[in-house]
Amino acid sequence: MEIRNSAVSCGTTRRKPAGLPIFEFLISPLGLSILLVACAAPGEPLERKPLVPLAVSDLSVAQAGNDVIVTFTLPRETADHQPLPGAPAIEIYRDFEAAPALPPGTPAAPRVTLRKPALLVTVPSAMVDHYAADGHVRYVDSLKAEDLAEHPDSIAVYSVRTRASVKRVSADSNIAYVYVDPAPDPIEDVKAVVTHSGVDLSWTPPRRTPIGIAPPIVGYRLYRAGSGAPGRGSTSANSGNARRGMEGEFGPVSKIGETESPTYRDTQVELGKTYVYFVRTVVEYPDKTLESADSNSYVLTVVDTSAPSAPQDIVVVLVPAQGGTPARIELSWAIISETSVAGYNVYGSEQGGVLGTRLNAELLLTPAFRDLNAVPGRRYFYRVTAVDRSGEESPPSEAASGGVPEEGQSTTP
Repeated sequence: MEIRNSAVSCGTTRRKPAGLPIFEFLISPLGLSILLVACAAPGEPLERKPLVPLAVSDLSVAQAGNDVIVTFTLPRETADHQPLPGAPAIEIYRDFEAAPALPPGTPAAPRVTLRKPALLVTVPSAMVDHYAADGHVRYVDSLKAEDLAEHPDSIAVYSVRTRASVKRVSADSNIAYVYVDPAPDPIEDVKAVVTHSGVDLSWTPPRRTPIGIAPPIVGYRLYRAGSGAPGRGSTSANSGNARRGMEGEFGPVSKIGETESPTYRDTQVELGKTYVYFVRTVVEYPDKTLESADSNSYVLTVVDTSAPSAPQDIVVVLVPAQGGTPARIELSWAIISETSVAGYNVYGSEQGGVLGTRLNAELLLTPAFRDLNAVPGRRYFYRVTAVDRSGEESPPSEAASGGVPEEGQSTTP
């Protein structure tokens, strides 16, 4: 058999380099490279393994008003612990199931499965930033009236999957569920007004839920943020996103108190600062209490617009001379609880119908005064005023009289 000066590889004939024996050519690095390239199917791309995100393991849900707040941590790596190149798309599933009955005294939570999961929402990867902060996702599932009406005494069950490839989706997350009951409609008419004692809030109690009469109201919870940009008036607020907006503009939101009546007085305010208020109704169900969604928010700046009230209950006491200390007159009166009050002034006169001269050189910070300049044998009429932080002075109090007796006279003031 004659061996020709050519090499046959995978059905093609290639010339060997001149002067190189055919066997040496095939076993040389150059020949091996040519052989491998020639055997590959031309034009066919190599298939890449699709990325499968790690399953979510910290899914949590909670009812807030008639919303269910869904939260979890976004996976940052694949199931085989390789980093994901970006945020995966999100698929949230929901089902309503009859609330499982537990024997009395059962300490453990019931075992719940997602029997008929329905895709609630898909969040494309490009939109994930609208729902995530620092890798923590927060999605608000607003329950419709028909959701509540068609599933009484039910639990809402949720699971999550994420997707980094159209070919493969992550495994199911842990199952999270919440007992859902209709919450009262949000309060719509919260009002606030600045008074001497602070900020007085009032509102109309809600009477209904999205599907009927509201259950018994057990109270209200008051929330406040401040101080931010000055403003005055009422603005709308929703349960999910409005509070985030408040925190950005006015600072952190905090609960400032609870009340059983539809009124509340906030005494912990400062003049010149701006606050935003909202209220939630609290109702009671057999197995839990439930807050409504946020009321309308009310924004106002604390500005003192009127003078304080006149002080009351002026008391004049004669302190007799002791040792080398001469007799003197001491005054006291009821403290004014108005938050705007900065101090007091005391006026004295020898005539009952005249305000007289101010006796204190500086504003009195406490409701007391000692008159060391009273002349023995004379009677004085004292009146007290309150002064607020803007310098407004109240009307004078009713007059209270007293004096230091001369030697030999009665010590009764």
